[in-house]
Amino acid sequence: MSVSSINNSAQMAVGIQFSVGLSALGCESDQIKQALQQPQQTLTLRDDLIADRNVWVGQYTHSLCSSVPDALQSVDSRNLRFALTALAKIETELKSYTEKFPSKRLAIVVGTSTSGISDSELLLKQYFEGQTQQLISHRRQEMSCLAKALQQYLNWEGPAYTISTACSSSAKALAAGQRLLQADLADAVLVGGVDTLCQLTLNGFNSLESLSSDICQPCGAERDGINIGEAAAFFLLTKEQTPVMLMGAGESMDAWHISAPHPEGKGAAIAMKRALEMANISAQDIGYLNLHGTATPQNDAMEIKAVRQVFGDYQVALSSTKHKTGHCLGAAGAIEAFICEQILKDQSWLPLHRNVEIDPDLANQNYVQNTELKQPIRYVMSNSFAFGGSNISLVFGVMP
Repeated sequence: MSVSSINNSAQMAVGIQFSVGLSALGCESDQIKQALQQPQQTLTLRDDLIADRNVWVGQYTHSLCSSVPDALQSVDSRNLRFALTALAKIETELKSYTEKFPSKRLAIVVGTSTSGISDSELLLKQYFEGQTQQLISHRRQEMSCLAKALQQYLNWEGPAYTISTACSSSAKALAAGQRLLQADLADAVLVGGVDTLCQLTLNGFNSLESLSSDICQPCGAERDGINIGEAAAFFLLTKEQTPVMLMGAGESMDAWHISAPHPEGKGAAIAMKRALEMANISAQDIGYLNLHGTATPQNDAMEIKAVRQVFGDYQVALSSTKHKTGHCLGAAGAIEAFICEQILKDQSWLPLHRNVEIDPDLANQNYVQNTELKQPIRYVMSNSFAFGGSNISLVFGVMP
């Protein structure tokens, strides 16, 4: 890259001041790093989410905060507690920025697709079993609830809103945060997402015959569907340069089918190209690509087609992490962005792609099997492609 290109990239990029990521991988960076390099499974087998069926899910197995502030009691949910548990791990850092900037210049953009739906499920269960019910506010299951609750919790007064575009929700939250900073509508933006396991999503994907009967096999010859997961991941973005920067975001909309991607990956390819253009780099500059990699027949086929359109003969190292986290839906983009950030920070490892027989049509790609990073990388890309063709690719980088 030329000096002018670097300068242009720096003008568009925003800094990641600090971050947190909770998922089936664990709650500490070392745990997450180790889990992503080992073949051992991290998913949990559950028999209580779908009638007459056991399913593997990416469950967060550590404890959540035991209560929420009195002011948030009406919107208390497992989803909110998951978010507050994550924020507690960066409480000191958040406090410093709360004191640094005017409250009206502190913004929040988050993604979710479940909100507090699991609490409504419990209420329905009690109703059908004839148990005494404690009525709950409908606000718990509104998608907007998350951002407003976090704004109240942090006592921030800048823009605050929730994005809910299914599996691309929280990745789009990062892009939205970047735009708020570039438009000078905020000095700091908390971005990310949270989704929790609930019967609605599990049974929905089961009705679509999209759930795997085992641990999912992204790009595998015998792939048969996804594992659902849960996660909470957040980042504080500012205009200041940091060790790892959000360099670019590319978005597109297929509008091809309500639940299937464009078979040739047109929208996915457009998103990747736009992310590269915004970051002002070429495909050959990407050192690692985090695939959306859901392990459904259609998604993986179209995504590899799109990768070949964008990267050509360049064999970029790539893998899907969803056999480790499960597909975290509205939080998938954020937790995978967190993984990408850790890769760039450490400069020593890459996430393992599940070692299964690859679909012959998707073979001849550089799927990560040796997790040791032999030379430093400057840029990584992360893909998130949602129902309806709501696509986004993010590029993260380290500045020279």
